[in-house]
Amino acid sequence: MQLTFEEREAFYKVIFSRRDVREGFLPDPIPEEALGRILEAAHHAGSVGFMQPWNFILIDSAGIKKKVKEIFTRENQKAAENYSGDRGRLYRSFKLEGILESPLNIAVTCDPGRGGEHVLGRNTIRETDLFSTCCAIQNLWLAARAEGIGIGWVSIINPGEVKALLGIPESISLVSYLCAGYVAEFAAQPMLETKGWASRIPLENVVFRNGWKQ
Repeated sequence: MQLTFEEREAFYKVIFSRRDVREGFLPDPIPEEALGRILEAAHHAGSVGFMQPWNFILIDSAGIKKKVKEIFTRENQKAAENYSGDRGRLYRSFKLEGILESPLNIAVTCDPGRGGEHVLGRNTIRETDLFSTCCAIQNLWLAARAEGIGIGWVSIINPGEVKALLGIPESISLVSYLCAGYVAEFAAQPMLETKGWASRIPLENVVFRNGWKQ
């Protein structure tokens, strides 16, 4: 089935307007219907050997979110020590999570044993279970943007502590911890670009043909 011009344009608009949202979350809960569509989109991501290794833990408990925020705060203090001077001051000015402000947190996990010992296509590159889970996270992120819902990936956490808090088995990997909720607005540019921390690399600098840097 071919997409119409309008459908194609809408698809690219969602991609280019996706943001890592860390602030500006509204308290409005996400309707179950919208959440269902988002999770269904995530669950339809491509996966090597059709192993579908992901799980989604939905967290709306204020108590659990408070404990995750404490884990973030400790790890963020450690991360800030990597920067000094102007760079350090800029880092410390950033709002890097919305754990308590967002109405919903989502922990996305990866089960490397799903699909059995031998998964088609995974014999050589074992990490394809993690790659597949990241595809599901991207689907979730884009679907949320289409619904007007912001997503923020909190990577400054200790996975072991969060796994223990959520009762995630040792054999299961915690791939991402996401904040989700409606937002007042989506920024025109990524926050780190706006703040002068980094800029987007030109496309021509990352595309080669028939070999490295050719």
